[in-house]
Amino acid sequence: MTAYQGRVITAVVLPRTATVNAVLVVSFALLTALAAQITIPLPFTPVPITGQTFAVLLAGAALGSRLGATSQGLYWALGATGLPFYADGGGGWQAATGATAGYLAGFIVAAYVVGFLAERQQDRNVATAIPAFLTGSAIIYLFGVGWLWYSVDTFVTAEAAMAAGLTPFIVGDLIKIALAGVLLPTAWKLVGDARRP
Repeated sequence: MTAYQGRVITAVVLPRTATVNAVLVVSFALLTALAAQITIPLPFTPVPITGQTFAVLLAGAALGSRLGATSQGLYWALGATGLPFYADGGGGWQAATGATAGYLAGFIVAAYVVGFLAERQQDRNVATAIPAFLTGSAIIYLFGVGWLWYSVDTFVTAEAAMAAGLTPFIVGDLIKIALAGVLLPTAWKLVGDARRP
């Protein structure tokens, strides 16, 4: 398919306008908020199991770097204002800057990086999308575990922070990555080429 054909198909499926981009950004911010309500608390860590990473990875891949990161920045900002958008209906400035703040910051960076890779054709099939999603997940954990280690006195070693903020989530995130990889072609068709200028 030529770039011209792609633009024509995009115009038919979902025309690229500022309004459409804004709707997509808000929609993915709301999808992340909805996924955050799928919460399983763990007694030994302030980090619950949630569906957020699924939405973050899909946002980056479907919207691209700029809009994907913007959707996650909006998600963080809306939750910080007090809307019940974080895990288990949490919200407010304290939640936005608390023990899980590193994950929230990681969502923005991960969506950007996954979107950047998607803009370079890493999202066209499951085999190439999954490595991009693994990269995005690694970024989320780098920020999240790093902030836990820095901000929570209980986790005085890197090993303790990883045991609380990484190890319990690996299997679930692999499942979310696989699911996002399977759903990506559908999301890409619905969004069209809105992520490209």
